[in-house]
Amino acid sequence: MSFLRHVKLRVPSGAARPGPAIGQALGPLGINMAEFCKQFNEASENLYEKGTPVGVKLSAFSDRTFKFDVRSPPTSYLILKAAGMEKGPAQPSPERASGYITPEAVYEIAKMKQKDEMRWHLPLEGVAKSVVGTARSMGIRVREAQDDDNAEEKKE
Repeated sequence: MSFLRHVKLRVPSGAARPGPAIGQALGPLGINMAEFCKQFNEASENLYEKGTPVGVKLSAFSDRTFKFDVRSPPTSYLILKAAGMEKGPAQPSPERASGYITPEAVYEIAKMKQKDEMRWHLPLEGVAKSVVGTARSMGIRVREAQDDDNAEEKKE
């Protein structure tokens, strides 16, 4: 049993099905797609809401066995969900915000992202700054919830 290679996938949690997306990645390695989907769905159903896209790092071995690690959802997905948006703007503008999230939401996203394999050693503040940077690049700003009330009063 020797190591063949790593494969990175993005699969909906608790809802993986054998299909072209997974088949193209696992087929050449000789891994049984149905077995992977079954094991992945069991492992991910309690971690996140069903259908949430999560990263998977799969290690394939020469005897057609595998092991995988379920990672957290993409930061951009978590930011859009926290902002209550379905889809980000086609062309984000630094002058005009397309949505807002609170510092508390940034903190929760950072805590979730810090649990990933490669971020456990980073301070929470550094991960939070990374989340804020991602939000800014998507045209979403971070502000306090009470700022929403003040902005609405100024409009009237």
